[in-house]
Amino acid sequence: MTGRTTFEVGEICWTDLQTRDVEAAKSFYAAVFGWRYEDLPTPDGRSYSKAFLGDDLITVIAPRNPQQEASGKAAQWNIYFAAVDAEAMAEDVRHAGGSVEFGPEEVGDTGTMVFLAPPGGGTTGVWQPGTHTGAARYNEPGALSWAELLTPEPQAAVAFFQQLFGHEVTEYPQDDGGTYTTLLVNGAEVAGIAPLPQEDEPEEAWAEEGLRQEDLAQTGWQVYFGVSSIEEAVAAAVAAGAAVLVGPEVEGDGEDEAGSVATLKDPQGGVFSVLELETPSAPMGVG
Repeated sequence: MTGRTTFEVGEICWTDLQTRDVEAAKSFYAAVFGWRYEDLPTPDGRSYSKAFLGDDLITVIAPRNPQQEASGKAAQWNIYFAAVDAEAMAEDVRHAGGSVEFGPEEVGDTGTMVFLAPPGGGTTGVWQPGTHTGAARYNEPGALSWAELLTPEPQAAVAFFQQLFGHEVTEYPQDDGGTYTTLLVNGAEVAGIAPLPQEDEPEEAWAEEGLRQEDLAQTGWQVYFGVSSIEEAVAAAVAAGAAVLVGPEVEGDGEDEAGSVATLKDPQGGVFSVLELETPSAPMGVG
């Protein structure tokens, strides 16, 4: 188990899910990951839920805000990078070629959040901790194990994160001629950046499988949660109402093998991936 109590600037410290049906999402993810929940009220009279493994906080499932409800968009997983000064970072965003989408906003005494977008898009959360530092577990079954940004402008996105957070990078050449880049903090890989893939199948082929254009790979962050068995996790997700967007497959080969992965869509449209954990280290180039 990889427990966490503090995070360095530039590490991914937190995730949350914004969805139209919190209760349904709770049931779904409990079936897949075994999470338990504690409900708390929101200022508008609704509630959000803290998700736990044992006594360790993993993530939050929250209702969408009115603007998101009006847009009709599907549920969305968000990731947050740790920061010391969210307001100062927001001021630096435009100099790095990105934009501020929301905030900075204080969330009670828990911390300050801001949502940024690098060149090419991809909503990215930044969290300045108060009483809440982040997730208590990482890279184990039921906890966040990796995150990667799919973007049409990977080089510009890499430069953006380097300028804001001071990330070092490692580049992995891919068989298709592209490059998978990982962001590093103190020599440890914390996230990946990959070119937005081109779909091999036409949209009509996906429609025959009951999927839509919005299910195809899109610009944005992909979250990976660890599982002990990819087959069991996918079966549990499908039984709970998930659609399989990318079936279980092994990434890498030999010593570079990153484990089996699958990409799923929850019943409210939230896309996430599961990663079969074989080693205690973070995966490399799982995209």
